[in-house]
Amino acid sequence: MKALEGVKILDFTHVQSGPTCTQLLAWFGADVIKVERPGVGDATRKQLQDVPDADSLYFTMLNHNKRSIELNSKDETGKEVLTRLVQECDVLVENFAPGALDRMGFGWDAIQKINPRMIMASVKGFGPGKYEDCKVYENVAQCAGGSASTTGFLDGPPLVTGAQIGDSGTGLHLALGIVTALFQRETTGKGQKVLAAMQDGVLNLARVKLRDQQRLDHGPLKEYSQFGEGIPFGEATPRAGNDSGGGQPGRILKCKGWETDPNAYTYFITQAAVWKNVCDVIGRPEWKDAEGYATPPDRLDKLNEIFDAVEQWTMTKTKFEVMDICNPLNIPVGPILSMKEIAEDDGLRATGTIVECDHPERGRYISVGCPIKLSDSPVEVERSPLLGEHTEEILRSVLGYSDEDVARIAETGAVGEVRKEAAE
Repeated sequence: MKALEGVKILDFTHVQSGPTCTQLLAWFGADVIKVERPGVGDATRKQLQDVPDADSLYFTMLNHNKRSIELNSKDETGKEVLTRLVQECDVLVENFAPGALDRMGFGWDAIQKINPRMIMASVKGFGPGKYEDCKVYENVAQCAGGSASTTGFLDGPPLVTGAQIGDSGTGLHLALGIVTALFQRETTGKGQKVLAAMQDGVLNLARVKLRDQQRLDHGPLKEYSQFGEGIPFGEATPRAGNDSGGGQPGRILKCKGWETDPNAYTYFITQAAVWKNVCDVIGRPEWKDAEGYATPPDRLDKLNEIFDAVEQWTMTKTKFEVMDICNPLNIPVGPILSMKEIAEDDGLRATGTIVECDHPERGRYISVGCPIKLSDSPVEVERSPLLGEHTEEILRSVLGYSDEDVARIAETGAVGEVRKEAAE
């Protein structure tokens, strides 16, 4: 059995945050039924298309292992089908604008009457408060959650990160909330609401910067480069470039070939426990016990000098040679891997972190596989569904409609023209 086998998810999500959540649940075995507007579907099906007349990679990489049903929830017959789905499913997941489900007639109170065991999970931009009705996208969430103000270099503007911590990060938080609510339902027998706000999710991932905000009340942040450069700290946690977020100083340094390769860099940490090994590797053995260098506090005002010396050494090695030399010595380093290098990584493919899928419209493509590995519930990544591909199947197998009922429903257009023709 899969870990979530038998759990039915009614997926009203679109774009990225919600689909990230439901895809993870689908990977773990839940039956995720993606509800889409007839003839239109999820907006990302047509966003950033690279293959004409085929679902975009944006859509395919966020909707693996799901089934798609086209359903007009504003149509009376569509409402009938949706009511049956609410009765049959365990969880409804949505990332609509505030109030959208209420206008459809399927707000929390209505759902509770239909199915008291239903868990209703929502992604919103902000939690309750003055901003709760505001529209939020990935970069807005990064800015409002404190990430952007602490990302970048001290002499530059705030920056957003390439990691989708607002959308995908919040989707991961929501998935945890859902499985927690399912676990609690085993005891209470009742459903409940689960909310994951994007601002909250980003802040949770940026917690070390909130830590540093409080530390500022007691003096400068000595592990930040600006301390060694004699630059005063302001009232808020500053941008720290590529400084390490922990107590061990670290930076991104050039490696051999950096002049032509934008990713010929390594991250190098001068961990206190292996300081003597660092000194030996970079050819500065005199620093091991020298005054002003021997202890971590001594070195804080000399980090620029130290990392300049380390970089002079790393520039003579490729990023992989740096890793081969330093790892046996327990010096923490890591190559800056490009997306091309990651896509071609045999190790990531072997573990299922990178997968290949065949799609009937776009052909073969690569995608990210499940990042969480369960020993007794291996994940097989299946391609994303075509729009409405499983409409008739869901009407019959999940809701138990007869041939006559399927034909009747199709005749109204509530399940899309394509499915109507199939039923006839």
